[in-house]
Order: sequence, then structure tokens, then C-alpha cells
Amino acid sequence: MAVDATLPTTVISAPATSSSSSGSSSSTTKTTGIADNFQTFLTLLTTQLQNQNPLDPLDTNQFTQQLVQFAGVEQQLKTNDQLSALIGLQKTAQSTQALNFVGSTAVVDGSSTNLANGKAVWALGVSKPSTVTVTISNAAGQAVYTGNFSMNAGDHQAFAWDGRGNDGAQWPDGTYTLTATAKDASGQTTAISTEIQGVVDSADLSQDPPVLSIGGQQFTIDKVKKVVGRTSS
Repeated sequence: MAVDATLPTTVISAPATSSSSSGSSSSTTKTTGIADNFQTFLTLLTTQLQNQNPLDPLDTNQFTQQLVQFAGVEQQLKTNDQLSALIGLQKTAQSTQALNFVGSTAVVDGSSTNLANGKAVWALGVSKPSTVTVTISNAAGQAVYTGNFSMNAGDHQAFAWDGRGNDGAQWPDGTYTLTATAKDASGQTTAISTEIQGVVDSADLSQDPPVLSIGGQQFTIDKVKKVVGRTSS
């Protein structure tokens, strides 16, 4: 059974004999409104200066306050433009990253993954050497395999299942869920993490953030905890 060589792997087999666009539109409308008000303010201030009474000129303090307001509006417009540019760059970077993930093996939090062509892979982690008990159930909740094995301390340790039940029967491709418990050398229960390890099949860039398809399931790009490597074609 082929399992990614870059991770320590435990292979277990039973015996054969047994809403983004609306937010963007709203932001654009607000920015346009500020820009319109800015132009109106500038026009009014200029007109006021042109038509002031030479014998009774505009009060200096009032004029200074208006200039301060003028500068504040101008700065706000520039800040909004800069923020919009930064958001655009961030979205472009996320899209590029998502595309680069396609074809790679990624690790995300989860316990359910797809059995495909007689192979399903999870990633487990324990903080100390432990004896681990795993139970694999099908989509109907029926336990199809239970087994025990030893694990060294460490995260993202690959666990592969070949789809055979305890009776040796081959289960069909589909979604399977793994539950795991761990006990240390003294028999005390210890924490164990369960993650999904699978190939990124596609990336949906129309979502914000982009959504990746991993092991037949959908995950946003921010859920990826580790990228193991690109699968060979």
C-alpha cells in the first residue's frame, strides 16, 4: 500500500482470511459617497472665499477649522483607497496560494475522509508514546474496522487503511470516519489529534476565502495546517 514517504506511517490491514460581491458593492458605494461630499465641500469652500465681503472677511478660526476638515476628508479618501488596494492584494495572494495547493497532499482538522481505490489516510498526533485504538465507521455509522497499534510522540503521523474490515471483507469506496483514543505507558488516557490527509483535487476561487476540495470534502484555505508535498503524476 503506497503511503506518502515524507511522513511516519502506520499501515493497518485486517487478515484476508478474516458573500463577497455584495460587500464589495456596498464598499464602493460608500467610497463614492465620500468622494462626492469631498468635491462638494471643496466647491463650497472655494465659492465662499471668492465671494466673501472684503470689509468682513471670513473668520480666521472658522477658516482654519474648515481647512482641517478638508484635510481630514482628503486623508480618509486616501486611506480608503489604500485599504482597498491591500484587500485586493490579499485576495490575489490567497487565490495564487490556493492554485498552488492543487495536486499537493494537505493536512486539515477532521475525522471523515474518502476511501478511494482501497486507500484512506488520516493523520494522528500524540504528545507522548502511546497505544492507540482506532475505530473506522462507514457513512451509516456502522463500525467496519477496529485495531490497536503503538505510536511515538509527534504530530501529523500518517495512518493508512486499505478498506478491509476485521472480517477481511473489502469495503466499497465512500466516506469513512475514524475515532481514536490513546493511552500512555502507565495506562492513562492521553490526548490524540485526528486530521485528514488527502490530495487537493481542486480550488474554488469564486469563494472568499478560496475553497479546496480534499478527500471529497470542502475546506476553506485557512483550514490547511500542513502541506506534505505534491503527488507525482
